Amino acid sequence: MEAYLDNSATTRCSASAADLMMQVLRTDYGNPSSLHNRGMEAENYIKEARARIAKTLKVNDKEIYFTSGGTEGNNLAIIGAAMANQRAGKRVITTSIEHPSVGNPYAYLQEQGFEVTYLPVDVYGVISLQDLKKAMTRDTILVSIMHVNNEIGAVEPIEEAAKLIKQMNPNCLFHVDAIQSYGKFRIYPKKIGIDLLTVSGHKIHGPKGSGFLFVRDRVKVRPIILGGGQELGMRSGTENVPAIAGLGQAAMEIYQDFDEKIARLYQIRNHFIERTEKIPGVTINGHKDNQNAPHIVSVSVKGVRSEVLLHALEDKGIYVSAGSACSSNKPAVSKTLQAIGIERGLLGSTVRFSFSVHTTMEEIDYACDTMETLIPMLSKYTRY
Repeated sequence: MEAYLDNSATTRCSASAADLMMQVLRTDYGNPSSLHNRGMEAENYIKEARARIAKTLKVNDKEIYFTSGGTEGNNLAIIGAAMANQRAGKRVITTSIEHPSVGNPYAYLQEQGFEVTYLPVDVYGVISLQDLKKAMTRDTILVSIMHVNNEIGAVEPIEEAAKLIKQMNPNCLFHVDAIQSYGKFRIYPKKIGIDLLTVSGHKIHGPKGSGFLFVRDRVKVRPIILGGGQELGMRSGTENVPAIAGLGQAAMEIYQDFDEKIARLYQIRNHFIERTEKIPGVTINGHKDNQNAPHIVSVSVKGVRSEVLLHALEDKGIYVSAGSACSSNKPAVSKTLQAIGIERGLLGSTVRFSFSVHTTMEEIDYACDTMETLIPMLSKYTRY
C-alpha cells in the first residue's frame, strides 16, 4: 500500500485541471497577446480562470494577477508594495515563522534601509495581537502575516489583525500569505480588510508553476518583472495559459462541497492525532484540536532523527516531509520550531504529515500502524 501524506509540499493535479491544460497545450495554443482568433481563444481561458478565482474570494476579476507561484507572488506583494509606498514610511512588520518566500524578501527590504519588526509567537505558533499593536506606528506601511503556517498548521488571527492594523493606521497595507489556507478556509479579503493575498496552484490540486496575487483596487504595487506589460502591467511575460487554465479549474473545484471536505479533513486529522500520540516518545506540535488547520500535523519523535524516520516510512510507501518541503533536502534548524520553543532535542526529530481531500482513512491507519511498529524499533538505535 502507498500513503502520500505530503500534500503541503504539493498535491496531485486534478484530472479535470490536467485535461483542460492538455486541451490548451495541444489545441488552443495561441499567444493571448496575438490579435487573431487563436490569440483570442487563449485570452478567453485567462479571463475564465480570473473570473472563477475572483468568485471564490468575492473580489473583482481585475484584482487577480497571475504569477508563477507562491514565491513570486510573495516577492511581488512585499517588495512591490514596500517600494511603491516608501515615501509614507519605511517601517514594515512580519512574523518570526514566515515561509522563506516572505522572510527573505523582508531581509532584502532590511538591506534596502527598511526597519523590519518580527513578531514572536506562542507555543502553538500564534502571534499576539498585543505585540502587533505595540509594533504598529504611523509610518508602518506594510504588515505580512501568514494565514496558516506551513510546518505546524498554526492558524493566525488575520481578521482581528486586519481590524487592528486599519484602526491604528488606515493607510498601512496588509498582506496575507494564504498559500496553505486557500482551499482550506473561506477567505474574503475585502470583508476582512486584506490588501494583498498570495496563493499557489499546486497546493490545491492545480499545476506547479501557477499562482495568483490578489491586489485590492487602488493599492500601489511596483512591478518587479518588467517587459511587455502583460497582466495590466503588473507582471510582464507571455502568460502560461495552460497553467492558468488549470489553476482556475482547480480553484473552482476545491470550493465545491467545501464544508463536507473540511469536516472530513478534520475527522482524518483528529483520528491521526488520536492514534499517533499514543506511541511512546511522540509529541504533537501546535494545537491538537480544530484551532489548527485541518490538513497539517507536526510530529516530533524523541530519539529518532527526522531523516531516519522519513526514509523508514518511505521504505513502506509512506511519504512525508522533514519539517517542510523547502528544507527537506538541506538540513537546517526550523525557525518555526525554534520560535514555538520546542525541546532542543526534538528540533532535528520532527516530521510533517499533511493531508488532502483525496486522503483516505485507510492511508491514515496504514501510516499509524507502520509508525507503531517502526518508532519503538528506531528508538532502540538512538545514540546520545
